[in-house]
Amino acid sequence: NRNRLQSIFMKKIKALSFFSGAMGLDIGLEKAGIDVILACESEKFIRETIKLNRPKIKVLEDINNYSAKEIRIEAGLKPKEKIDLIVGGPPCQAFSTAGKRLSINENRGVVFLKYLELIKELNPTYFVIENVRGLLSVPLKHVPHNKRNRKLKVAEEKGGTLNYILNYLKKIGYKVSFNLYNSANFGTPQTRERIVIIGNKDEKLPYLSPTHSQYGEFGLKPWNTFKSAVKGLHNINHEHVNFPESRLKYYRKLKEGQNWRNLSLKLQKEALGKSFYLGGGKTGFLRRLAWNKPSPTLVTDPMMPATDLGHPAEDRPLSIQEYKRIQEFSDNWKLSGNLRNQYKQIGNAVPVSLGKAIGKLIMQHMLKKKIRVINNFKYSRYLNTSDQDWHNNINKKIASNQKSFNF
Repeated sequence: NRNRLQSIFMKKIKALSFFSGAMGLDIGLEKAGIDVILACESEKFIRETIKLNRPKIKVLEDINNYSAKEIRIEAGLKPKEKIDLIVGGPPCQAFSTAGKRLSINENRGVVFLKYLELIKELNPTYFVIENVRGLLSVPLKHVPHNKRNRKLKVAEEKGGTLNYILNYLKKIGYKVSFNLYNSANFGTPQTRERIVIIGNKDEKLPYLSPTHSQYGEFGLKPWNTFKSAVKGLHNINHEHVNFPESRLKYYRKLKEGQNWRNLSLKLQKEALGKSFYLGGGKTGFLRRLAWNKPSPTLVTDPMMPATDLGHPAEDRPLSIQEYKRIQEFSDNWKLSGNLRNQYKQIGNAVPVSLGKAIGKLIMQHMLKKKIRVINNFKYSRYLNTSDQDWHNNINKKIASNQKSFNF
């Protein structure tokens, strides 16, 4: 019978995970029915976290230390055995909009190239690359502002790095789709936006199927809120860092959902100091979360002055327990390392529901099931973030420059 065949088939879908972190993406894949058989993580305390929760999984160290052949052996695969899926989010620092935008030419970016090389050599049926929004716009070669009085080459234009990556993937035979996805649209109680690039040799996959929308449009469920995420956590011992008294005096004047803008002008200037006069939205200063909205993007430290994540009612930053709920880890997911290390691991993770949506799309495609496509769905807050829109944009630049990339 067909269902029995499907269940046998489903058991066999195996994934290799790189840059695994605290395993948010991997837990999501598991929830979709995919078996993660290998993890790879360069940070020791994060490897310990993986081993605490998944003692049977093979855990590798720095990706640069292994050839494709060695990875196959470590994963227990036969020399010619087909690999279904490899997933990974190569370090964001090199591409993050917060970084210096040195992209692939910076050392951290080189592991991205190593990951692309492994996609080529391991030749999986599907691959996934997860990354920060900055990847859409980072140039391949940085040109200082004082030298921009000439026409920029394509590699120096915004999006040069992603163009290079996509050209490479196309050259090795993959058809690729990508979009910038707001995790809240998949049930995560957080408006975290990440690029997900998915490749397959046979055909370009559709975009991920949303399960939620902001106000329940398209007949989907409305976004999950911070309140729903932390339900039942009020009577427990919360582990958290503390705001300094110099910041707490302002927090005590703020209600849930408010930030520094809700203080008097005099207190705004006093609280922000020089930052008050800088441009930008500054929405992360002295920020209390709202109960009835999703959390903003979790950061690796909830008390960095410009990205505060203050509890809606209590005078403290969010706790580790709240971080886990927002990123959809189970309460009993064990974390290695000190408090700061634990925030970092959870803060950097892929939300579990986003991982599940990725896994579900790949499973449906593999089983040749109908995939729900919602036309005109707003996947993120930004424009031109789907592969189609992005390519149209970059092609205009290439046409105006009449230059293309060389490998």
